[in-house]
Amino acid sequence: MPNLQQAVLAKKAALAESLAAPLSRLADYCAEVWPDADALDRVLAAHLADIPNCRLLYAWNLESRILSSLVQASGPLPSWRGADLSERPYLTNNLPFKGIMLSSVYRSMHSGEQCVTALQAVRRDNHLLGFIAADFPIGQLLLDPHLVTPHWQQYRGDLAVRSTLFMQQRTQSKMDDHIDLVLSTVQRLLEAHGVFHTKIHFSSGRCSFWLFEDPYSYRIHVVDELIDPDLFLYYPPQPYPSIATITPDQICAVLQELKELRFADETVYLRSASLNIINGMTGLTFSCDGSHYMPVEEFLEKNLSFWLGELATTGLHARIEA
Repeated sequence: MPNLQQAVLAKKAALAESLAAPLSRLADYCAEVWPDADALDRVLAAHLADIPNCRLLYAWNLESRILSSLVQASGPLPSWRGADLSERPYLTNNLPFKGIMLSSVYRSMHSGEQCVTALQAVRRDNHLLGFIAADFPIGQLLLDPHLVTPHWQQYRGDLAVRSTLFMQQRTQSKMDDHIDLVLSTVQRLLEAHGVFHTKIHFSSGRCSFWLFEDPYSYRIHVVDELIDPDLFLYYPPQPYPSIATITPDQICAVLQELKELRFADETVYLRSASLNIINGMTGLTFSCDGSHYMPVEEFLEKNLSFWLGELATTGLHARIEA
């Protein structure tokens, strides 16, 4: 499991990757008019919207002085022209003489918010002219699901449960008896009735749902309710959200794979699972009480042998416990 530092680095790496192309193009446009401050303002303003989550754009020279205004969506702030940036946190590290560099988190001199600055070198005829700075408030970055770069994470469960794993056996639940109809209901709610997150408790026979219209609460339904077609009267139809990071086809594929993991083995089996269509993550908890979280794309690449290994061998125990 990645630690906090690794998670932050992954987030910044995702941001850097998303910025490389638009900031490189912007640097070329700025190089054409450098060092004309008014022209730089016009170029920066024209391309601010090309850089997602960017709050401010500005250009500065090799003497660490701002050439342009601070350009924001509401208009430029020319009073910042000539401001000395030599004490700014992002100038304490080596500057990017080619490409981009991301600063550490610091407090913005303009807004007072915690932010990260991306620095892009501006070059003309192979000579360094200066830099473009793009400021990104941390709050906006944290809310952007496209900058989340999660990986497979595993959490060990209760030692007492794991130690008796091979003494237990799956008991057929009421949800198991109606598994196809239940999963069909879950799929339909996710695709067309405003549900963005679900947790399916296979062993205890219930599902929890989180809705866009009421994200701070969740609703729980038992199997009898889940197989009742009148349940859909309780959830008004809604179009599939444009901000979802997975497709309806992927929802169907994930649910079918969960079914396979539920019935694949009578000792090591799936107890519960979750699926979120916004961050594209799925979670699984097995009979050993070990939990796994991974992006849907990664989950769908796995097959049963990944989870179960060679049955009745120590590899099975190690794989699911991990």
